[in-house]
Amino acid sequence: MKRRHALAALLPLAGCGGGGSAAAAPAADTPTPTPGMRALTSLQLSQLMGAGWNLGNSLEAIGGETAWGNPATTQALLNAVAAAGFKTVRIPVSWKQYADANDVIGTTWMSRVAEVVGYAQKAGLFAIINIHWDGGWMQPSFAQQAMADARVTTFWTQIANRFKAFDDTLLFAGTNEVMVTGDYGTPTTEYVTVQNGFNQAFVNAVRATGGNNAVRHLVVQGFNTNIDHTVNFAVMPADPAKDRLMVEVHYYDPYDFTLNDKSTIWQWGAATTDPAATAAWGGEAYTDAQFQKMKGKFVDRGVPVLLGEFAAIRRSEYAGAETYRLAWDRYTARSARAYGLVPVYWDAGAARDNHSSGLFDRATGAQVYPEFIQALVGN
Repeated sequence: MKRRHALAALLPLAGCGGGGSAAAAPAADTPTPTPGMRALTSLQLSQLMGAGWNLGNSLEAIGGETAWGNPATTQALLNAVAAAGFKTVRIPVSWKQYADANDVIGTTWMSRVAEVVGYAQKAGLFAIINIHWDGGWMQPSFAQQAMADARVTTFWTQIANRFKAFDDTLLFAGTNEVMVTGDYGTPTTEYVTVQNGFNQAFVNAVRATGGNNAVRHLVVQGFNTNIDHTVNFAVMPADPAKDRLMVEVHYYDPYDFTLNDKSTIWQWGAATTDPAATAAWGGEAYTDAQFQKMKGKFVDRGVPVLLGEFAAIRRSEYAGAETYRLAWDRYTARSARAYGLVPVYWDAGAARDNHSSGLFDRATGAQVYPEFIQALVGN
């Protein structure tokens, strides 16, 4: 209901036409298209996507959906995510392990992904599916370029055809954190050239399938989804559709506070009391400056930005650490929205475990950290 109200406010900006009447009829597992959604640019659509949540460590798990400790995804879970105030779910997906030697993806897996996307849309959520790590075959090197480009094309042609009838509440994101394994430095010209080529191959493959995919909103990634590398090296792919692209980055700064479970850095922000427990960089001003870079380079030029992952882990070994984690989550989400980015929180499940960033009980949908959830959705 909230989405329809927000949509109505945006439609006068979008102009007339493109109401979707000529689109293919939705499949049985897709919702009825929201009237007027087709008229929105990606920038306008991003303004409806609110706060997002990642269904992490599930459909991208190597070994099967439950192999990394999470239960199979249910309609009840995604209903709970929507009820908590999230409006978008990013669904990381692995495909290679379900494909044969010719890269033909199995129909059973296609149907399972479609079922989970259907859960999201029935809950009233925007859904984003991608090719996640997927075994690491997408190395941005000239040696791997021909193979990887061909597989990107083959996979996205199949995925796009399977989801062609889904409406504009489903977005495709081409890749994830593309990098040469183990090399976290500034990318070389070779790396950037190949990675930008993956984005172009993705757009070409999806658009070639036609139907709703001719104008579906697509998300392309900066190198390793790093903000500085994206600002400095990203080249937006050519697209026959007008204003239907977004760019994705991730944010886990400062690393010693957010993800490094061996670190003794457990305080963050203006309220810190112990310099030895606080990183020397990565505070509020740094966060704002990073998001301002994305606003200036992309949002202000009509290209919306998906902050596809951000999170900080629990540190129960330090009394009071949750205060600083909550502060980081709240500030990051609010700053992202202030600069026009769509914040999508990384939840990998195991919410009660130390060093996790989960929010919900994946089996029941219960909120394990309601205060954190409210901070993320803007309340």
